[in-house]
Amino acid sequence: MPTVTIHFRELVQDSQNYGSDDQHMVSRVFFDLQVGDKRYPRAHANIRQKVGAVATDPIEVSAPAGYTGPFDRERFQVEVEQYFRGVIGKDKPGRSGKSLRIRDCRYRKEVTVSFEIR
Repeated sequence: MPTVTIHFRELVQDSQNYGSDDQHMVSRVFFDLQVGDKRYPRAHANIRQKVGAVATDPIEVSAPAGYTGPFDRERFQVEVEQYFRGVIGKDKPGRSGKSLRIRDCRYRKEVTVSFEIR
């Protein structure tokens, strides 16, 4: 089984450029992806959640843009969600649409994770 390594680099939160609207916030996570010996630099995936969501509400994670090979979609969802929640946190502004919504906020935090494709 090939090993997947994701080197997360940054997150852009709630951007209209990526599809945010009055009902959903769309954020984008940027990362370098390596599957086996193949590298995919500057890959990204979108994260979609309802406006007004709280830290424990579910989010949707797209597949990595530009990658179509074998993949563990469930594990990717878990790792992206963990990165997203680790960067945004429950106490940062713009996390909830109930009182304040901050758009196009860029967070840089490098985190690397690896896992095998099942």
